[in-house]
Amino acid sequence: MNKQIVYTEQAPAPIGPYSQAVKVNPSTTGGMVFVSGQVAIDLASQGDIKAETHGVMKNIGAILEAAGMDYTNIVKASIFVKDMNNFAAINEVYGQFFTNEPPARETVEVARLPKDVNVEISVIAVH
Repeated sequence: MNKQIVYTEQAPAPIGPYSQAVKVNPSTTGGMVFVSGQVAIDLASQGDIKAETHGVMKNIGAILEAAGMDYTNIVKASIFVKDMNNFAAINEVYGQFFTNEPPARETVEVARLPKDVNVEISVIAVH
């Protein structure tokens, strides 16, 4: 297995011992990218879940771009929310990034997220 760490200054730096993303087998047909859970710390305290979700998705887009991919390469997403009552608003924003053939996904309510954000999303992308 060949792996490459993906990093961009266009998304928040990791807040622990992990990478923004890892690209596996980049020398083959483009490989797979595993993007760590992304949050929007700067937007979380504003109380606007749509803005926070949009910020998270922009971070994911920046990381995918650094890996030579985009949203169309995403095959799986995991969404973690602090309050499932925000599901519809999160889904509305998330859906804007996948107008055709959306990826597989799960959405899970959790007790708490890092830095007390309201939503965290991780993705797997394939080239």
